[in-house]
Amino acid sequence: MTSRKALTEYVSAFTHSLVGLGVLDAVISPGSRSTPLAYACMMQEGLTVYRQIDERSAAYFALGMAKASGRPVMLLCTSGTAAANYFPAIVEAYYARVPLIVVTADRPHELREVGAPQAINQVNLFGTHVKWATDLPMPETDNQLAFLSRHLHRSVQSASSEPKGPVHVNVPFREPLRIDFEQTYESGGEIAHFGGDMSLSPESREFFQRLMKKKKGLLIVGEMTKPMPPEFWDFINKLNWPVLADPLSNLRGNMPSEAKDLIIDSYDALLKNEAFKEEVVPEAVIRVGPQPVSKPLTLFLAAAKPEVYVVFDESPMLRDAQSVATHHIQASANGLWQLPLEMKKKNPYQEKWTVASALYWEVVSRHCQEELDEGILAKIFFDRLDACDLIVGSSMPIRDVDTFFKSTERDVMIYANRGANGIDGVVSTAFGVQAAKQRPAYLFIGDLSFLHDMNGLIASKMQATDLTIVIMNNDGGGIFSYLPQSQEERYFEDLFGTPTGLTFGDVAKMYDTQYVAVETVEQLAEALDQPKDKAVKIIEVFTDRQKNVITHRKLWTRFGEELAKQ
Repeated sequence: MTSRKALTEYVSAFTHSLVGLGVLDAVISPGSRSTPLAYACMMQEGLTVYRQIDERSAAYFALGMAKASGRPVMLLCTSGTAAANYFPAIVEAYYARVPLIVVTADRPHELREVGAPQAINQVNLFGTHVKWATDLPMPETDNQLAFLSRHLHRSVQSASSEPKGPVHVNVPFREPLRIDFEQTYESGGEIAHFGGDMSLSPESREFFQRLMKKKKGLLIVGEMTKPMPPEFWDFINKLNWPVLADPLSNLRGNMPSEAKDLIIDSYDALLKNEAFKEEVVPEAVIRVGPQPVSKPLTLFLAAAKPEVYVVFDESPMLRDAQSVATHHIQASANGLWQLPLEMKKKNPYQEKWTVASALYWEVVSRHCQEELDEGILAKIFFDRLDACDLIVGSSMPIRDVDTFFKSTERDVMIYANRGANGIDGVVSTAFGVQAAKQRPAYLFIGDLSFLHDMNGLIASKMQATDLTIVIMNNDGGGIFSYLPQSQEERYFEDLFGTPTGLTFGDVAKMYDTQYVAVETVEQLAEALDQPKDKAVKIIEVFTDRQKNVITHRKLWTRFGEELAKQ
């Protein structure tokens, strides 16, 4: 039996150490075995606690918080299958490099593998999908708090160092599980940690000075969860290369007006054109962040095989699925923006991209006045956003952002779960992003993805929120209609289209959210302008899958014809 004094001392040291290491948020799901730590979290000064009944949704909520804040977030659950429900979000966090401190309460060692209830093998439960895992000792009369604090220090630093990611801390507790709320905590010997940004070596600085004299160069920016520093904009202005900005690069919002000719936000559409691709083969490529969403860009680079392809990645694990990188700079790209550059003169290569991009948006403007499909409705939505965060589902939503989200000076940050590219947990992730940023947020999601995490809406009952959800309901998996299997009609609807016939008006009632159903541009505009009278508003937009495919392809064909005239 563990004494109440020893148990209180142990869990108090646990939460105190985490807060001292910069963990300021905890997401807790109810359960018995985690009781002591749950109490300690509620009592810990400096720690904000969020509750989520469902562990799967709780993990995605924490993922969204950590992604948006850049800080590790603690997850806490009871023993047994509760911990297993964390797995999908942990996989996403691992591949997206999002820091999580996953804490699973466990049964004591004598109750493991003997048929005790809610006792599964939790040691190394998440396998290779966490950066580090530890099975802590139980609270005892003679607690080794210095040992505990050092293991927690390693956990936080492992999660926070590049590549960031989740760690797993398994904590066994023996009954009774109550703590002494009046007992004060005395330090167990925490240690301090100081870190710094990795800078460019002298050799790499010299290499880049030579490389950036080339004119046919591309700067590709993948997912960035924080805005670029002011030096970045001065750097690209002097570099005078096209900057291919992934929608998750967060270069498409908050853009200085003087950079509008350098940010290429239409490259996904441009690189669907064979003639254009042949004209813009680069001599050099610098990529910052992970590979962008765009498949046409991936195929273009794999075929072009630039002579020099540099990837910035703080991790020793180089993200280069097509094996085209020639140089790996294991450092932050912030050192690149500090390099001294002289202003370049006119660059015909850069102008070719800029002119084609401007033409694309002219074609899109005319197209939107003549057609109606999911993409056009998405653009109406994007063009009205400001002073907010946009969370995007995988499959078609992120691709419509790539196609229809035009760079703007408006204040919009974009987030998505692209580590494993799954459609699960997106609703909960959106609530987590909103909780971290504390400003209005919008979720852009498909009907099947919404179904996968519908129970994530319960978060609106646990804490204050300000979220508007725009559901593109095309009654099934819209992305499959663009893939080769759509050409085979046999079993397509059963296996890929998967129509459900479901609408979400009754779901909105169940969770007491504001609800609007729309089908036209005018109705969508009105729904977006309608003031919110509840914490969550759901706008369900009904579209047709087949028409979406036809209209999207019509846009690309029309643009190709216009480009050929240039």
